[in-house]
Amino acid sequence: MEQIVQSILHSNHRRLDLMAKIDKSQYTKEQWQVIKAQRKADKELNRLRKNHNIDDSNTDQKYILCLKHGQKYSSDYVNKLYNMCKRNCTNFKFACLTDDPTGIDPDVIILDLPKNLAGWWCKPYIYSRDLPIKGVILYMDLDVVIASNIDHLFEYFPDDWCVIRDFTRVMRPKWEKYNSSVVRFKTGQLHFVWERFARQQQVIQKRHFGDQDWLWEAARGTAKLFPDNWIKSWKWEIRRSKEWAPGGTKGTRKFKYVENITPPDQCCIAVFHGDPNPHRCEDPWVVDNWK
Repeated sequence: MEQIVQSILHSNHRRLDLMAKIDKSQYTKEQWQVIKAQRKADKELNRLRKNHNIDDSNTDQKYILCLKHGQKYSSDYVNKLYNMCKRNCTNFKFACLTDDPTGIDPDVIILDLPKNLAGWWCKPYIYSRDLPIKGVILYMDLDVVIASNIDHLFEYFPDDWCVIRDFTRVMRPKWEKYNSSVVRFKTGQLHFVWERFARQQQVIQKRHFGDQDWLWEAARGTAKLFPDNWIKSWKWEIRRSKEWAPGGTKGTRKFKYVENITPPDQCCIAVFHGDPNPHRCEDPWVVDNWK
C-alpha cells in the first residue's frame, strides 16, 4: 500500500494535486481508494488550518491532545480538561480526537476518530504520522485533574518520547511497564506502534488487555519515564483510605470517606484510573480543581 501511495503522489516527480478534479478511470480500484482517503485527509487538514490557524510546518508547536469516544465521558470532561490546561500551561493548542464533538468548546481543535476503532483501542491512532496536528503532542486521558503548571512536561528530554510508569509501581516498586494516561511524543515519532496495530488489530486485541500493554510490547525500553512524583494516582498514591462507599457497582463507586488532602508539591497531575471518576470524587481539592 505504501508503494501505491508513493507512485500516485509522486508520479512524474511531482505531487498529484489531490484537491483538483481527477479522472478516476485511469486508476485501479485500490489506487482510487488511496486517493480518496488522501483527499479526505487533505480536506480535513485545510479545514483545521483555516479554523484554528494551524501551521503544520512548525514542528515545535505544542499541542495537548485528548480522546473522547462513545458514551463513557461527556463533553464536559473535554471542556474541563481544556480549562485546567489553560490555567496551567502556556503557548499550546488543544485538540480532541472524537466521534462526537457535540458540546465541546469551539476553541478546541476537533480531530475525526477513525470509524473502525472502539474503546481504548482508539488510542494507538494518536501515534499515527497522519494525525492532522504536527508538532510536539502531550496526550492526556480525560480522567485526570491538573494540580499545577505542566510546562515542564514538554521540556523534559525534548527529543525523546516520554510516558509515565504504570501505577502497579505502588505494589511492585521495580515495575517498568508503561501507563498511557500521560504520553508525550512528536507527531509520527511512534508511527510504528500505530502501523503494526493497524495491520493486526484483531490479533493484538486478543493478545492484550488494553492499549498500554500493546504500547509496552511495541516500544518497550525506548521511552524516557516521567518522574514518578510528577504524575500520581489519586486513589493509590495520594489518598489514605481506599475504602468504597456501600452500594456502588464498578463504574459508579465512590469513596466511603471524604479526605481533605492535596497532592505533594512536585505532583502536577493526579490520575483517576478506574473508580471513581473525578465527577464522583467529593474530596475538596478535586472539587476545587476539576472545573
